Amino acid sequence: MSQRVDDLVGRMSLTEKVAQMYNDAPAIERLNVPAYDYWNEALHGVARAGEATVFPQAIGMAAMWDRELLNEIATVISDEGRAKHHAFKERGLSYRYTGLTYWSPNINIFRDPRWGRGQETYGEDPYLTGELGVAFISGLQGDDDTYLKTAATAKHFAVHNGPEVSRHSDDYVVSDKDLFETYLPAFEKAVVDADVEAVMCAYNRVNGAPACGSDRLLKDILRGSYQFDGHVMSDCGAIADFYDPKAHNVTRSPAAAAAWAVKSGTDLNCGTGRLSSYANLTFAVQKGFIEESLIDQAVGRLMMTRFKLGMFDPDSSVPFADIPLEVVGTEEHLALTQKASERSLVLLKNNGVLPLQPGVKVAVIGPNADNQDVLLGNYNGLPVNPVTVLKGIKNYTGNAAVPYAPGSALIDDIYGHWQILDESVLFHRDESGELSPGVKVEYYAVAREAVTDFSSLRVPAKQTGSAIASEILNKLQMRNLRSPVSGKWLDDFAMVASGQLVPEESGSYRFDGPGEVILNGEVVTGAVELKANESYDFKVSHRVVSNPVSNTAGGLRADWQLRWVNESQALQEQALEKAANADVVVMAVGISPRIEGEEMPVKLEGFNYGDRTSIALPAEQQALIKAVEKLGKPVVLVNFSGSAMALNWEQQNVDAIIQAFYPGEATGTALARILWGEVNPSGRLPVTFYKNLDGFAPLDDYAMANRTYRYFEGDVLYPFGYGLGYSAMQYSNLQAPESLTSGEDLTLQVELSNLGEQAASQVTQVYVSMPDAPVDTPKLSLKGFTRTEIGAGEAQTVSLTLSADELVYINEQGQKVPYTGALDVYMGDGQPGFGKPEKVAHTRIELQ
Repeated sequence: MSQRVDDLVGRMSLTEKVAQMYNDAPAIERLNVPAYDYWNEALHGVARAGEATVFPQAIGMAAMWDRELLNEIATVISDEGRAKHHAFKERGLSYRYTGLTYWSPNINIFRDPRWGRGQETYGEDPYLTGELGVAFISGLQGDDDTYLKTAATAKHFAVHNGPEVSRHSDDYVVSDKDLFETYLPAFEKAVVDADVEAVMCAYNRVNGAPACGSDRLLKDILRGSYQFDGHVMSDCGAIADFYDPKAHNVTRSPAAAAAWAVKSGTDLNCGTGRLSSYANLTFAVQKGFIEESLIDQAVGRLMMTRFKLGMFDPDSSVPFADIPLEVVGTEEHLALTQKASERSLVLLKNNGVLPLQPGVKVAVIGPNADNQDVLLGNYNGLPVNPVTVLKGIKNYTGNAAVPYAPGSALIDDIYGHWQILDESVLFHRDESGELSPGVKVEYYAVAREAVTDFSSLRVPAKQTGSAIASEILNKLQMRNLRSPVSGKWLDDFAMVASGQLVPEESGSYRFDGPGEVILNGEVVTGAVELKANESYDFKVSHRVVSNPVSNTAGGLRADWQLRWVNESQALQEQALEKAANADVVVMAVGISPRIEGEEMPVKLEGFNYGDRTSIALPAEQQALIKAVEKLGKPVVLVNFSGSAMALNWEQQNVDAIIQAFYPGEATGTALARILWGEVNPSGRLPVTFYKNLDGFAPLDDYAMANRTYRYFEGDVLYPFGYGLGYSAMQYSNLQAPESLTSGEDLTLQVELSNLGEQAASQVTQVYVSMPDAPVDTPKLSLKGFTRTEIGAGEAQTVSLTLSADELVYINEQGQKVPYTGALDVYMGDGQPGFGKPEKVAHTRIELQ
C-alpha cells in the first residue's frame, strides 16, 4: 500500500493535495479519487445517519466494566457502519456521516463531575479508560490483516475536559507528572495496544501551545514515544482558533496557522467555510511558510487510511463490503444493547424493596419516566425500538394502564415529558367529510440548495406546484432517509401537514420541532392557550433538508417529529394522586443530554453552557421526591445523568436507588428485568459520586490534586467502582507471592463465593498503593478487573495478572519508574474501606 500511496500523491498537484486535507475532500476525477468526507461519529452506535442500534452512552458502557462485551458492541457498530456506508456508496452519496472514519472513542479523563461531556468518556480512571478504549477501538477496526473495517479516532489529544464555554481560548497548565500519570495513559494504550488509526487533537492549549500545534504532544510523544503512524485531525475549527481574536489568537495569519499545524503533525483540518483554515496552505507553500514535502507527508497519511479502508480496491477484495443493510437493528443487535443496558445499571442502595414481588402495584413518576432523550445521551443514532421506563414497565407487567405522571419539569421550563402529536388529538376530513383520526401530509418538490445556517430548525416549507404525494399519518413523525417525493436517499423535499387539532385538556401548550406551526391561521411563536375538546385548524410546514452540508449537529435529516407539552398542568399534584394508590413508586428523575453536553446554549441554575455548576438534583425534582416520600410508600429512585449526582437526602430517605446514566434504546426493558429480579444488577460506578463540591478547584484548574478517587481527600457518597447486587459476595484466601523482582508480572488468585440465592455476574477489581515511592503517588490505583459468572451458592477461583508495566510510578519529570518497596494489593468488590471487610481481600508484597 505504501507504494500505491506514494504513487497517487506524487501525481497530485499542490492544489489537489491541499484539498485532500479538508474533512470534506473533493473528488479528483482524473486520478479516480472519489470524494470523501471524514466526518462521522460512532460513540455508542452509528450516529446521525438514520436508524441504528443505540447502545448505552459511553459512560454507561464504562459502568459495565466489561472489555469483552464492549468489544462485541463495537463489532456490531462497525457492522452497521459498514452496511450503511456501502448503501450510501451504491447510491452515489458521500456526504458527512456516510463514511468509515469514526471520530470515536472519547478517551479523555472525567476528572471533574461538572464537565458536560464527561458522559462521552469511560470515566475518571486512566487504567479503566485505557482498557475500555482498546476494546472499543479493536471492535471498530476489526482484525483483518490487510483492511480496516472502520477507522477509529482517539480524541481529544490532549488534556481536554472542560470548561465548555472557554475551550477555544483556554490554556491548561499541567505538570509533567499529571500529564503522564493521568491525561496520557489511555492514549498510549490506544496507539500501542490497539493500533488506533487516527487521533483528534483538541481545541485547548496545553502549557502554552495549541494542542493541534504542539510539537511536544504530536511530534515528541505521539509520533515519537508512541510511534503512532496514522493520521491526526483537528477538532472542528481548532486551527481557526489559532488566529481568532476571541480564541487563542496566537498568530494573526490563517496561512501561518495552517502551516504551524501541519508542521506539528496535524494532517486533516475539520472545518468548512471560515473554519476551513487549510484552504490557505497553497499560499503558505508559495510564501515559504511550509515545505511542500510536509503537505505530501500529510496527504500520504490520509490516503493510507483510505487505502486501508479499501476505498481504492474493488468491493470484492474487501472482506467487509458485503455486509447487508438489513444487519441494522436486527434482533441480535437489539438483544445485545439490552444486555449492555442491564450491565450498565448500577444499584446504589437497596433496603430490601428490590427485587419487586410479582403482582405488586407500581406507579411510575418523574420527568424522565417517559423521556426518550435520556435513553440516548449525545452523539447518538436514531433508535430502532426505543423503550422508556414507562413503556418498559408496561410491557413487563402487561398492564397498559400503569399509573404515570411526570411530576415536575426537569428544570425551569425544560421538560422531559414532551409528547409527539398523534391521532389522539389530530384529525382530518375523510372523503365523506367526517373527521377521522390522523393528519393529512402532502409532499412537494423543492429546489436543492446548500444550507449553511442550521441555527434555527423552524424552516418553513417553500413548496412549489402541486403535491407530488400525500398520506395520512397517525403521528407527526418521520423516520426515513428516503424522500417521499423523489424516492431518493438524502433528497430535499417540503411537507405540509394539515387537519384539526383537538386537545384533550385545556392549558398553555408549547410546540417543539422543525417547521412552522399555524393554528386557526395564526403562526405559533411561543406558548398558546388551547381549550379541551375544541377543534383548531392545524397546519405545519417544513422543508426537510437531508444533506447536512454545514450542519454540525443535526445529522442526515432522517428523523422529523413535532412534539408538544401542556405547561399548565399541576404536575406534582397529579403525581401524588397517581402514587397514592400504588404499592411501590418507581421515580425516574435526574437531568438529560438537553442540559448537559457539548458547548450548549444553556444557562440555567446549576448549568452553564453544557457544564454544571451544581451536582444536586434540580430543586423542583427534589421537592417532588420529598413529597412522594411523605406518602409512606416504598420509593425506588432511578437517576438518569451522564455525570455524578449528590443524592445525599435520597440516600438517607428513599428505599432503593439505581444510577442509570443514559442506558440506550433498551432502557425500559433492562430496568424492568432488574426491578423484578429477572436480572441481578452488576454495574459498577466508573466515577466517584461526591456529597458536594466543597473544596473543589475551578473546572479550568487541571492539577489533579483532590480530584478523582486517586487523589480526593474528603468523604464521598459512593466511591468509584461501587455497585450492589441481589447476592452477597465474599472474597477470601488471596494468593500472591511474598516478593517480586521489579520487571516481573504479578499473578493474583482469590476465592470468590456467592452467598446468595441468585446467580450473578460479578466484577472483581484490583487496586494497589505504593507507600514507599519517593514521590507522591495516588492513594489507590486500579490495576486490574474481570467479570465472573457465578451461580448461587457457588465458589470460584478468580485469577488476574498485573503487567509489570502497571507496577511503576510516575516521577516529577513524567517518567515511568519501576516501583520497589512494599506494595499493598486489594482484590475484591471495589475499593477497600467501603462496605463489609469480606468484600475485599488484602495482601502486602515486597517489590525488589
